[in-house]
Amino acid sequence: MNETAPVHGIADPRAYGWGVFHERHPALIRRLCDSNPYGPAQRSRLEALVEESRSGAVRPPEPVTAGHAPWLSGGDGLYGRPWSELPFLWAENYFYLRLLECVDHFTPGPWQGVDPFAPMKSAELADPGLESDTAWRDELDGASPEESFHALLLASLYGNRADLGFRLVQETTAGADGAAGTEDTPLLADDSAAVWRHLTGRPPGEVHMVLDNAGRELLADLLLADHLLATGRATGVVLHVKPRPYFVSDAVTSDVRDCLVRLAAFSGEAGKAGGRLLDAAASGRLRLSGHDFFCSPLGFDELPGALRTAFAAGSLCVVKGDLNYRRLVGDRAWPATQPFAASVAGVPGALVALRTLKSEVVVGMRPETVERLDASSPGWRTDGSQALVQARLQG
Repeated sequence: MNETAPVHGIADPRAYGWGVFHERHPALIRRLCDSNPYGPAQRSRLEALVEESRSGAVRPPEPVTAGHAPWLSGGDGLYGRPWSELPFLWAENYFYLRLLECVDHFTPGPWQGVDPFAPMKSAELADPGLESDTAWRDELDGASPEESFHALLLASLYGNRADLGFRLVQETTAGADGAAGTEDTPLLADDSAAVWRHLTGRPPGEVHMVLDNAGRELLADLLLADHLLATGRATGVVLHVKPRPYFVSDAVTSDVRDCLVRLAAFSGEAGKAGGRLLDAAASGRLRLSGHDFFCSPLGFDELPGALRTAFAAGSLCVVKGDLNYRRLVGDRAWPATQPFAASVAGVPGALVALRTLKSEVVVGMRPETVERLDASSPGWRTDGSQALVQARLQG
């Protein structure tokens, strides 16, 4: 990987990272204060965090904070510097850790362990339209296994457009460069056929799914997991969740539980899938894992030993969403035409990335595609209108 490519930062007002800290984060803090009965001290700390991150210097985490030691060592040379000088990926991850500090998530007391984003996630899961949103699963009855797999893979991909954090900006930016497109938007890259051949061309093994968002997206992810198990394409599925609340709508263990219960209560094929998944969990074929690595700014080429071993031994790792993509290929200004396989050379095992584009980094593009989009849709890298399925598969 070409380490000379500059990292994305947050200082340039023309860059995406600046907008996250100056537009998305203030909107998020307002929403949090509207959604939770926080007291004056918590609200004051949240407001101070926004101001610090826009114009102040970075202070280290509190001793009670989860991952205190690795964050201290990983931020060596960064604490005390202006936030504007930080790499975007590190700064954004650290902002969410500090946010949890502000609301007493790590402090003994009534707010310890409480998910500050739960009201927003619960509202989405309570939407009465969710069941009808999964009615398309009935239409796959009678379809070939390959057709069903392709449809479920795309559903898992396009579910990412329900990202609550992304919508915070879309809702407050009228006429933004591109509202999320529709499911028939052409993929910028589509390796789904190769993934199917990979799964069917060898004995089934364990499939890992690195989850992104809760709610609608997680329901689609669960339907894909059910298909892999029910058709025997996977001997087991491991769902990798965040060990604590993160990036607004990222899935934690309780979100998987809530989505599974909701899915199993649906009628039709979606409800049957939910029931099968509950049985799969009871038998150990569906498992959850919540490693601290997934709440860090580290790249996937820095996977800790246990995860590295598991991914290498699995038959496939499905990596969901924009944040995981940035950690997968490196949050740098790579040439968009740099091969995807070269970008993930340090990551073990066979993998496929399902991503809608909501940040600047992208690789594996054809030159003519980049030229066309740069000319016709200048915001294509960040506005959520484009999507891709990119795979690096091996025997």
